[in-house]
Amino acid sequence: MAHIIVVGNEKGGAGKSTVSMHVASALARLGHKVGTLDLDLRQRTMGRYVENRQAFLKKSGLDLPSATCHDLPEIDQSALKPGENVYDHRLSAAIARLEPENDFILIDCPGSHTRLSQVAHSLADTLITPLNDSFVDFDLLARIDARGEKILGPSVYSEMVWNARQLRAQAGLKPIDWVVIRNRVGTQRMVNKEKMQRAIDMLSSRIGFRVAPGFSERVVFRELFPRGLTLLDLKDIGVKQLNISNIAARQELRDMMKALKLPGVEIDF
Repeated sequence: MAHIIVVGNEKGGAGKSTVSMHVASALARLGHKVGTLDLDLRQRTMGRYVENRQAFLKKSGLDLPSATCHDLPEIDQSALKPGENVYDHRLSAAIARLEPENDFILIDCPGSHTRLSQVAHSLADTLITPLNDSFVDFDLLARIDARGEKILGPSVYSEMVWNARQLRAQAGLKPIDWVVIRNRVGTQRMVNKEKMQRAIDMLSSRIGFRVAPGFSERVVFRELFPRGLTLLDLKDIGVKQLNISNIAARQELRDMMKALKLPGVEIDF
């Protein structure tokens, strides 16, 4: 069976689609077959990212390792039983279609609470939650005191993950490996950065997630999106010498992929 990776966070702007595209493309470069689903049916950032890539590669005559992106199939609603949800069936049908032909299925969730996102979390073998280095984003995981030093209790997103874990346990499935990715962490030693580190460490042991390094704020990510490219594609499109920022970003990607500990994946880029 394909290993299902879900990238989720109920807050926009945390870098979900950037993380999704780089994880999917890195796995494809390592020789794995990867199918992706974008559950943000309105904005479709991940879907557009993949479409941009397909268009750029076709125009440039390049053939680079890539993940595939798939739409949710339509379901005949008249065939549903009373109380059944059409989105549940659309997602189940998509997974059933992708599983036989892929090693990994990556699902990019919207930055809001939706039925699709809720169901997707219960399907996750690995859950990746990108989080900006800010207590505004941290509030999605847990409530914290005014000094930023004491966890008062879990917040809405953590409760949703807990419910997803319960559903998996009831179905006899293995537990979710939940990994929180810290994005946009400052390079300088700052009080807020150190408080965030302590809070994340406290919360990780309390509600059960691992912490992994993410991406710093870099202009290159905004430049890559229109062409559907990732950091790993730069040399293939003619960039002969990477600048210091791009080299650092590639190292961040390497560190992140290693920290995810995905089954059967050996990082050699």
